[in-house]
Amino acid sequence: VTPGAATPADLVRARLSEAKAPIDRTGYETVRSPDQLQSWIARANEAGHVAFDVQTSSADALQADLVGVSLSTNPGEACYIPIGHRVGADDLFGGGGLVPDQIREEDALALLKPLMEAPGVLKIGHDVKFGMQVFGHRGVTMAPVDDTMLISYALDGGLAGVHGLDELAEKTLGHKPIALNEVTGSGRNFVGFARVATDKATEYAAENADVVLRLWRALKPRLPAEHVTTVYETLERPLVPVLARMERRGVAIDRDMLSRLAGDFAQTMARLEDEIAKMVGAPFNPGSPKQLGDILFGKMGLPGGKRTATGAWSTTASVLEDLAAEGHQLPGLILEWRQVSKLKSTYADALPGYVNPQTGRVHTSYALAATTTGRLSSSEPNLQNIPVRTEEGRKIRRAFVAPRGHKLISADYSQIELRLLAHVADIPALKNAFAEGLDIHAMTASEMFGVPIAGMPGEIRRRAKAINFGIIYGISAFGLANQLSIPREEAGAYIRKYFERFPGIRAYMDATKAMARAKGYVTTIFGRKCHYPRINASNVSERAFNERAAINAPLQGSAADIIRRAMARMDDALARAGLSARMLLTVHDELVFEAPDEEIEATLPVVAKVMIQAPEPAIRLHVPLQVEARAAQNWEEAH
Repeated sequence: VTPGAATPADLVRARLSEAKAPIDRTGYETVRSPDQLQSWIARANEAGHVAFDVQTSSADALQADLVGVSLSTNPGEACYIPIGHRVGADDLFGGGGLVPDQIREEDALALLKPLMEAPGVLKIGHDVKFGMQVFGHRGVTMAPVDDTMLISYALDGGLAGVHGLDELAEKTLGHKPIALNEVTGSGRNFVGFARVATDKATEYAAENADVVLRLWRALKPRLPAEHVTTVYETLERPLVPVLARMERRGVAIDRDMLSRLAGDFAQTMARLEDEIAKMVGAPFNPGSPKQLGDILFGKMGLPGGKRTATGAWSTTASVLEDLAAEGHQLPGLILEWRQVSKLKSTYADALPGYVNPQTGRVHTSYALAATTTGRLSSSEPNLQNIPVRTEEGRKIRRAFVAPRGHKLISADYSQIELRLLAHVADIPALKNAFAEGLDIHAMTASEMFGVPIAGMPGEIRRRAKAINFGIIYGISAFGLANQLSIPREEAGAYIRKYFERFPGIRAYMDATKAMARAKGYVTTIFGRKCHYPRINASNVSERAFNERAAINAPLQGSAADIIRRAMARMDDALARAGLSARMLLTVHDELVFEAPDEEIEATLPVVAKVMIQAPEPAIRLHVPLQVEARAAQNWEEAH
């Protein structure tokens, strides 16, 4: 640094000081005419950036009415453009007349479109994807963008509750914004934003844009100062338009199949309830934790019972799994009933209700900043938790279908976290096995048990597979014993043998735990920081949980980063190849596409190549990635 020159830390402090200037809501402007709006657009063009927020009638960006837009070009300078405020009792359901002195939606969008699409003006939002959806649904393609939520996530991923706008404002600016329910009311008094008086709406919405701009000025300089600019620029921001397009595309479902599945699941539940009642000897509700606890630990006197803070017996899945592993039949039946019940209510019954009436498809919503490791999560509906290891779960996937003349393509990374373990822990035997395309589980079994790969018994390979995957998640001797139905001492001996044969894995785990304890975070191979602030907790079980999570995070997080890089490049690669395949879904290590029948053969290798080459040029892995891509009429058959 040149003597006397400002350092990155100096800039961070200066920007934060500016952003913390007191907020005065009385200076915000309500924009009621096209001329006023033109004046604000000119300010944005001159500044080269504009913070914005959108107000809608619901959280469903694809079906919501646009109620208003707020803009801010400098701290303390912000406006609100009311567009869809209404009067009348039916307004909550889209009725009622428009409030006078508003710019018509089509006129406002005609003026805002050139600004939102201007390459020389940076559009800054908080959770930009939502605004991108709202504008995109109305023919406005917003770019370029910055997202304060994702900047915060790149800086502080894994620190609980710091990425929401209000929480960030309090934490970073020392300012508590107006809460939405203070404006719209809640419960019986809820009126919806479209019925809020425009002066109150201006205070709330313009403040949001003002806060977003201040957060951007305060947080953006931290990216280079904390060496995570590349994480934000290559893993976070590029995914916003990609996910927005995927969400708008949606996926088709077979409602008749789901209806039949709901009936099948109901019959299965009834059969299980009958078996459970006979075993208990009395009418019994399997969905009642209290009844279940009293039966298992009271009437039957099974061991291992623990009471919750309320004094009731704990009947969590882990408690039931432990009891089932010890040979008790009733807990196993309860687990089966719970799984079928959840599949019925969460998917077979609920999915048809998510079908968009305009598109006839289901449009899930992806959250970029929801996990510690960078994995994406989905909601409304959640498509990430459909079980694939059970026949019932796979039946749900069969209901996701391609339209006539098309197929679904499922492209899945094979054993990506094991491959990354071989890379980061530098395990020669594992690296060689992957390089030579060997069966990694058979190779591990051969190394551990001295059994030739040729003609290896399936049970020996299964044990090695359980250890390979279990080690990644810090499996205990107790957990492995349950999984393999073997004595705990034998499972412990397997784990010790594994570490003796692959000492680099133990060294990796110890080094990762030490880093987490010292810094409070671990990093992926691409530099993403995964924070574990409770890694040094005094509570032994909490500390152990955080240690296991920290050991897995560089592997799961690197896998998440790799698939993000693949997704960011995929649409352009398909377009360059002249293909019309569309990326629809992502589930952990898997991408799902929809493609015309006649383009399937050309699409499969393009998808696989992009996914395999995703780490490059940033990282050259010591092991090859492998992608399995198949096409079929439904998701289950393609997987």
